[in-house]
Amino acid sequence: MKYIKLAMAAIMAGAGVTAVLSWKTEKPAPRPNIILIMADDLGYSDLGCYGGEIQTPNLDYLANNGIRYTQFYNTSRCCPTRASLLTGLYNHQAGIGKMSENDNTPGYNGYITPNTVTLAEVLKTAGYRTAMTGKWHVSNTVVQPTPKAQLDWLNHHTSHELFSPIEQYPTSRGFDKYFGTIWGVIDFFDPFAMVSGTKPITTVPANYYHTDAINDTAVAYIKEYTTAKEPFFLYIAHNAPHWPLQALPEDIAKYKNTYKGGWDAIRKARYEKMAKLGLIDTNTTKLSRRWKDDLSWENNPDKTWDAEAMAVHAAMVDRMDQGIGRIIETLRQSGQLDNTVILFLSDNGASAENCAAYGPGFDRPSETRDGRKIVYATKKEAMPGPQTTYSSLGQRWSNVVNTPYEYWKAESYEGGVRTPLIAFWPKGMKAKKGSYSNQVGHVMDFMATFTELAGAKYPAAYEGRTITPTEGISLTPSFYGKRSAGHKTLFNEHFGARFARQGDWKLVSLSNDTTWHLYNLSADKTEMHDLAGKHPEKVQELAGLWREWALTHQVLPKPGRK
Repeated sequence: MKYIKLAMAAIMAGAGVTAVLSWKTEKPAPRPNIILIMADDLGYSDLGCYGGEIQTPNLDYLANNGIRYTQFYNTSRCCPTRASLLTGLYNHQAGIGKMSENDNTPGYNGYITPNTVTLAEVLKTAGYRTAMTGKWHVSNTVVQPTPKAQLDWLNHHTSHELFSPIEQYPTSRGFDKYFGTIWGVIDFFDPFAMVSGTKPITTVPANYYHTDAINDTAVAYIKEYTTAKEPFFLYIAHNAPHWPLQALPEDIAKYKNTYKGGWDAIRKARYEKMAKLGLIDTNTTKLSRRWKDDLSWENNPDKTWDAEAMAVHAAMVDRMDQGIGRIIETLRQSGQLDNTVILFLSDNGASAENCAAYGPGFDRPSETRDGRKIVYATKKEAMPGPQTTYSSLGQRWSNVVNTPYEYWKAESYEGGVRTPLIAFWPKGMKAKKGSYSNQVGHVMDFMATFTELAGAKYPAAYEGRTITPTEGISLTPSFYGKRSAGHKTLFNEHFGARFARQGDWKLVSLSNDTTWHLYNLSADKTEMHDLAGKHPEKVQELAGLWREWALTHQVLPKPGRK
């Protein structure tokens, strides 16, 4: 494989820090291997098995032989979702209410705080071997004292040993092995903040592409781990398809004509395919309004650029799926596929951010390692795809790839917080292959699910620290074909965007809006009809529940919020 040297280096250097355990659990057998795969900024309907036109045959295979979830929630953004997923807590409880900056305020420390225990730490107590590849992004970022020094670092002209405090690295939080990026944003052809274990990786091979490296290192870990009797837990956190839009030319070429028909054509096709697949009921899930539909595709002066941008996004998803195929084949060849639980999801909805507007600085370079200037295409003056351009999908395409929902990453509407989730486990699942589960789930549920599957116990204390009780609910009933309602209530807050869901009622507001809006998801899953005026008592009830949750979960609402 292209990255076998990096992968083997990751194996050799990834021993990391092994936790000293203060409690023990029984280890019933046989227990499955567990692989958790997460995409970054993937649209709800991007995958073929969720209605998309992108070629994802390997994820489609997992879906057609497993379960697809239709009411599963993330926390609307990268860092918060990762914190919740890893700890089994709401993200504020785990210290990451915003991003990786430390506000020195409970709920906003910017790293996974000591009151938590990670999936890897818990599963190690049950005898699991643990490893991770990909994006960490749950630790405080180390920055240089001047903008010039920071850019020199980002541009690979200088090097430093640490990208965050070492006690916050994955190998300090239960992972035996780690290869990936400590920070979030990357150049896919030459990533910043990349480490093997704790050692910085200062050079990459020619023709490097990070999505391939993540998957190929995962394959190397699996090959090593399947030679032993103990089960393993592997967390694969992809950076794709997060901006910048950068993909390999051969993958982009597959989609060169796919998006020339424009926004409305793709939305309509996805919606109709979702209905045909049985993912949605068109009586209760109407196609939401297209964002800024005042501009038609025919009159769009940037249609060539926009079609190419979406083609690059598709190529990034396609390449990720190709590597997941190699992971599946490795498990099959080792005889481990049938008894491996594989779950796949996204950390949030697609991003509507204009990354070009940010320009270089903090986590974005100004030039490549060999001195080529990077264009931040604020006026779409450079085509997306190569290493020398930073660009993103924008609002209209993000609205499209989140079909049928409105809005996107960072907002608490369904387009921001509802994620596809695929679960696959041939040996253990009793549910009908290719079926759907409407269990209301949340990323914090992986902790309860995995501890149950592993025969582990979620601790009240760990290494002398008191651990916050999890509020996650196990997904395993759905694996066995049993009905489970899941969470009766769910909440969210991120930079002022917020929701409270109780049963089918959902109260929600945008990050720039102080007004609550009320929807009945049983009849209006795409949040088209605001019922706040008709049901003020329900608004008051849910707003009260949200305030109570905020007060008890270290959430600081924006000033002026009620």
